[in-house]
Amino acid sequence: MHDAQGGKQSTLARFPRLPYISLIFLDIVTHVEAGPGVGAGARKMCFWRAWLADIAALTRIIEPEVKAEGFDLVRVMMIGGKDDPTLQVMAERPDTRQLDLADCERLSRRLSDVLDSADPIEEAYRLEVSSPGIDRPLTRLKDFEDWKGHEARLSLVEKQADGRRDYRGALIGVDGEEVVIDAAGLGPTRIPFAALRSAKLVLTDRLIAATAPLDTEGADEILEGQD
Repeated sequence: MHDAQGGKQSTLARFPRLPYISLIFLDIVTHVEAGPGVGAGARKMCFWRAWLADIAALTRIIEPEVKAEGFDLVRVMMIGGKDDPTLQVMAERPDTRQLDLADCERLSRRLSDVLDSADPIEEAYRLEVSSPGIDRPLTRLKDFEDWKGHEARLSLVEKQADGRRDYRGALIGVDGEEVVIDAAGLGPTRIPFAALRSAKLVLTDRLIAATAPLDTEGADEILEGQD
């Protein structure tokens, strides 16, 4: 967000749901979201002014910069609505599956410079660079294989043949372009990756043990006995 003198305001903050965040104020024109299954030619748009220089275009700018820092891009997403439009860039180190504060600071500075130069959007928004956290979103097909055995919540764009849109259970893994989950009340269930609207891990004792030393502050309620 540029002030009256044209200068850029910037700040660092720690949000309760995201362990490490760097905020820098930039520009945006609309609110769009991309998640699992929302790729080229299939994007969820929010607000009547939704605009096709969208998350896919922003990702093409952002991902090479994330890779250049040695990180993997987890998600690019607009959050916050009209009152607080925020471009969230979630990334991780391939070895630790997280970023620390110094990583976020460095990446946010790099992305700020690149987005200022490319100027892909027009109005004020802020850039939020974060680590995925414990009950992380599952945004790539490989995430469902990497986190198999852990419990997850899956939400679909449309109801499936069984009349359900939401599933919860232990991840079994991936078969081709399908996610396989041991869904509560159904058993092993195959769901096309392209049909997913969103997916995230459920916070359990087993997940906490697997992701130590991440802090659970701000994560969803822990399910006891899930080990």
